Amino acid sequence: MKNKNSTGIVYSTNPNFKLHEDKEVVKTLPPQQQHLIVLLDKKQRAGKAVTLVTGFVGKNSDLQDLGKFLKTKCGVGGSVKDGEIIIQGDFRQKVLQMLTDKEYKVKISGI
Repeated sequence: MKNKNSTGIVYSTNPNFKLHEDKEVVKTLPPQQQHLIVLLDKKQRAGKAVTLVTGFVGKNSDLQDLGKFLKTKCGVGGSVKDGEIIIQGDFRQKVLQMLTDKEYKVKISGI
C-alpha cells in the first residue's frame, strides 16, 4: 500500500539525507483581488442548466464555504468540484448580486 505523501524514495545511502517536501501554502486572496466569472452551463448535464462560478484563487476550504453560502442563499443544491462552484439552475443574476455585495470582482460570461 502506497502512502499518499510518499515521494517514491525507499532508501538512501547518503547519511545526511533528509526528506523534505516542497509544500506550497495556498493563501486565499481577499474578495477585492478575486476575479470571478459566473456562467450558465448545460454541457454533459442531460440538458439541465447549472450556474458555474470559476476563477477563485485560494484554499479549497474557503471555496467550499463560499459555495455553501451561495447554495443556501439560492435555496438549491450544488457542489464544489475542480475549483468551480456548481449551483443547480440558472441563478446568474442572483449569484452576481450576492458576490458583488461581498465585494468580489465578478463578471458574467455567455449572455
